[in-house]
Amino acid sequence: MKSPKMDQGKLFYDISALVENIRNAVASVVNSNITLMYWQIGERINKELLDGERAAYGKQIVSQLATQLQERFGKRGFQERNIRRMMQFAELFPDFKIVSQVATQLSWSHFLELLSVKKELQREFYLTMSINEKWGRNTLRAKIDGMLYERTLISGKPDKIIKTELVKLKTGEPISADLVFKSPYFLDFAGLKGMYSEKSLEDSLIASLEEFIMELGVGFTFVERQKRMIIDGEDFYLDLLFYNRKLRRLIAIELKLGKFKAAYKGQMELYLRWLEKNEKQKGEESPMGLILCAEGGKEQIELLQLEQSGIKVAEYLTELPDKQLLKEKLHSEIKKRNERLEEIE
Repeated sequence: MKSPKMDQGKLFYDISALVENIRNAVASVVNSNITLMYWQIGERINKELLDGERAAYGKQIVSQLATQLQERFGKRGFQERNIRRMMQFAELFPDFKIVSQVATQLSWSHFLELLSVKKELQREFYLTMSINEKWGRNTLRAKIDGMLYERTLISGKPDKIIKTELVKLKTGEPISADLVFKSPYFLDFAGLKGMYSEKSLEDSLIASLEEFIMELGVGFTFVERQKRMIIDGEDFYLDLLFYNRKLRRLIAIELKLGKFKAAYKGQMELYLRWLEKNEKQKGEESPMGLILCAEGGKEQIELLQLEQSGIKVAEYLTELPDKQLLKEKLHSEIKKRNERLEEIE
């Protein structure tokens, strides 16, 4: 009796997959334990230096400790600079229980990037979004450098609303539009300078579609450009149509060269109602609109109450100014927005 023929290729594939899965699981546990060890080291040193008499020569203590640890365990990971990062880590993330939970999802390199973020809610935003969107270290760094938090605040709601949305996200609720949209959008990758038309802007965004989707952010998928809608026998064309998997809805995008105008609201509402009637699928939420303008009209936008119509308005930049100037501009916009919200309340 002949033995059944063995599929050597499948056997090799199955064993290889098993080895890779175990190796990845082991690496994940090791990385998690290293992060927790660094927190415990930092916490222990911080506690030691809280003593008033020792605080006076804390720098000397850390320097000596770093030398001793390197002699015992090797230089890697125990340089004085890294020891101080561990201390900062334990100070900025004081709850060991929370650190234990997120250490299985974020690496030590993620936390190193978060150490540069000074405000607690801002750190919470980047930490939660990193976990939810599975950002790698380089992506997290790019989001921080691109001031995503500040741009999300300008586009969306006050700090307290952002905080509430982050709590919901942690408990497994779907991400909200307040965490998806931002302003301004950085479109410098389009390579447009000086004078250009709306068509040139649209063409450039389609030509750089991958970069545009990355800038749009969470869950966007391209559907169609110049979406044709026949209404009362007349042709209307929506610039760009996307679908957002996280929000489970179509996103209509209109590109405008100048300052926001009140007439744009009626145009977008028409598109959204048509999409609701003709394109919305079972189980989807109502379509939303994003009007991208070279310049916003803040008072008009507030008076029109666009949020009630499912419409967002955001500015875009095709050329980025100096980073410090941009940072100052964004912080100024946040301050003005908060003052306006306080007046409304």
